[in-house]
Amino acid sequence: MPKPEKHVFICVQNRGPGHPRGSCTQSGATEIWEEFAYAFQQRNLNGRFALSNTGCLGPCNGPHVLVYPEGVMYAKVTKDDVAAIVDEHLLGDKPVARLQLPPEIW
Repeated sequence: MPKPEKHVFICVQNRGPGHPRGSCTQSGATEIWEEFAYAFQQRNLNGRFALSNTGCLGPCNGPHVLVYPEGVMYAKVTKDDVAAIVDEHLLGDKPVARLQLPPEIW
């Protein structure tokens, strides 16, 4: 497999109900993961871009999506935001500013 242009990491950490830090899974990360996987399949993006699920990425106000090589971290991502990340960031090379974590956090 050739080196992907970008690599998308989706936090699917699950700490269980009542944990003081919460978790991305409890905030809807599974739905985000499924929407990215569906978008990659429907738009034939596998290979050009990589998609991985991961444990905790650090900040706890997720769901979080991290895109490399830029190192752009998105927070509070919803299923409806996935198309914007794919279209604007992955395909258009312009990060989605409204979803980015502020610089003092990431």
